[in-house]
Amino acid sequence: MTQPTYDRVALIGLGLIASSMFWAMKRAGFAGTVTGYARSEATRDTARRIGLTDRVCDSAAEAVEGADLVVLAVPVGAMGQVAEEIAPCLKPGATLTDVGSVKGHVVDTVAPHVPEGVHFVPAHPMAGTEHSGPEAGFAELFDNRWCLIVPPEGTDRQAIERLAEFWHMLGANTEEMDPEHHDLVCAVVSHIPHIIAYTMVGVADDLRRVSEQEVIKFSAAGFRDFTRIAASDPTMWRDVFLTNKKATLEILGRFTEELFALQRAIRTGDGQHLFDYFTRTRAIRRGIIEAGQDTDAPDFGRVKVEK
Repeated sequence: MTQPTYDRVALIGLGLIASSMFWAMKRAGFAGTVTGYARSEATRDTARRIGLTDRVCDSAAEAVEGADLVVLAVPVGAMGQVAEEIAPCLKPGATLTDVGSVKGHVVDTVAPHVPEGVHFVPAHPMAGTEHSGPEAGFAELFDNRWCLIVPPEGTDRQAIERLAEFWHMLGANTEEMDPEHHDLVCAVVSHIPHIIAYTMVGVADDLRRVSEQEVIKFSAAGFRDFTRIAASDPTMWRDVFLTNKKATLEILGRFTEELFALQRAIRTGDGQHLFDYFTRTRAIRRGIIEAGQDTDAPDFGRVKVEK
């Protein structure tokens, strides 16, 4: 595989995704230089201690200077502000991308700050864990996962293809998608499952008839997996729901309708409806496993991160 011709990559934000990108680059034998920046001094200190990036900078401007690829790996609510801050320092001909899970908002807030001659190619790696921070990353995170490339209309084709090749180097598959469709797809496969998980764990917390000790002690697989998802970074998910309102509310409305139908079936004893519904959804789960996007192992094949 021919490596993409980025001699220098800048990672703005040094959490799970950025740190995994760095380790995946190193695994692939990336010969260029990787600089990094995080707003928190504690995060920068941790990054230096564990060798995360070739050089950790004390400002975003310093990190992006001379970079051929700049990756915004900050919460989506902060991307516009960061883009405005680094815009004067971006190298002509460079590619600016991101890893946010909402794209309409990112395009609207980042694109106005992108200087002429800089290629803005938004992207979204569909990979992650419930862990966050610079020490949570690992090289295998993107292996056989999908990275969605979401270029605004008129984006330079060569810049898109170079970014796709970069993600292939990190182990990911890629597919192009327009921003509106991306946000709808992600509301279904990611955003709504997270808000349901947060809600279910909140409901358990509210049921004082079930003690906290019992909830923890007797957590079967279903509730256990809800708690895994609900442990995800609260800042990131707050921004996701506030910046993807339209798609989230549309899918949440459809979910509510489905939930009411199931309530009705349980109330009226309509076992056939329940059986048919669960059979159809079980087939979808099997399809996910057959597509190689998960495993039926008890721990779902997830990498255990030592804390």
